Amino acid sequence: MPSLCWYLYRLHFGRQEGLIDCKYPLGMRQRLEFIVVFVLVWGLGALPRRCARGAGAGLGALAFFLTRRLRRTGERNLQIAYPQSDGQWRRRVVRQLYRNIGLHLAEFCLMSRYTPESTRSFVRYAGLEHFLAARDRGRGVLVVTGHLGLWELSSFYHALMGYPMSMVIRRLDNPLVDRLVNSIRCLHGNSILHKDDFARGLLGAMRRGDTVGILMDTNMTPPQGVFVDFFGTPACTASGLARVAMRTDASVLPGFLTWREEERKYVLEFGECLELVRTGNDEEDIVANTQLCTTAIEGWIRRFPEQWLWVHRRWKTRPPGEPSLYS
Repeated sequence: MPSLCWYLYRLHFGRQEGLIDCKYPLGMRQRLEFIVVFVLVWGLGALPRRCARGAGAGLGALAFFLTRRLRRTGERNLQIAYPQSDGQWRRRVVRQLYRNIGLHLAEFCLMSRYTPESTRSFVRYAGLEHFLAARDRGRGVLVVTGHLGLWELSSFYHALMGYPMSMVIRRLDNPLVDRLVNSIRCLHGNSILHKDDFARGLLGAMRRGDTVGILMDTNMTPPQGVFVDFFGTPACTASGLARVAMRTDASVLPGFLTWREEERKYVLEFGECLELVRTGNDEEDIVANTQLCTTAIEGWIRRFPEQWLWVHRRWKTRPPGEPSLYS
């Protein structure tokens, strides 16, 4: 079975540059994890879109009942962000989030089949003019985004429509799965900047006038992160985007792909460029501009609370002397 799936993997993705000749660890656990992921991606991807989304929603509902710890983290985060909310509302939002995660999985498995024509019925742009104006400045574009809506489909769709970009991504623990996932992400010209060595690549991308999307809504630790306000509570947030933007004069704007129930469509929407703070005090400006980006993200989450990844421990790192919020 491992040999068969490895053969199928090479057959399906072998034309991707550099894929076949890579040397992978041969641990049995990694091979088995890869087989599960490959079969899931291939299986859901072979279904009609409606069936795949139905299966994804079912998997999300199952995960809601099986992952009690994550579910409790989600409800705790909602309590932090919305202190006046009641338990029933928080549980409903988390349940909707799990459904969205299942749909996200289905869409990811289907992505390799998508064409510009086939996506017209369920995805559209909004605010594309903001992105084009930022791109045409020629100083590079930094897209502030996060784990809201269908973040995997957002960059994929943007490339599919003729606007390839780079994405700052953490390497997955299993290199086989990492290579599989990235091969799908990069089918239409996207590229990957890994978090463990992204600074040099990010600066180079801005000098070339490229576009890079950065997920800025995860917990960090100093010195890579600085504390800024997020839903009224200090949250340690990556400051790299602010540092690079100030150094390169790149354009910075928010971009998210979210589900609009009234249209029954996903909308990839770009906001207006953010006006960066430049007082001459670099360290204070880095914090102020990280706050600017975080405030933009919070505004989008408040519009679509059921579509954000509440199960992540966003407030795990605390300022010195403060107790954990997840005791």
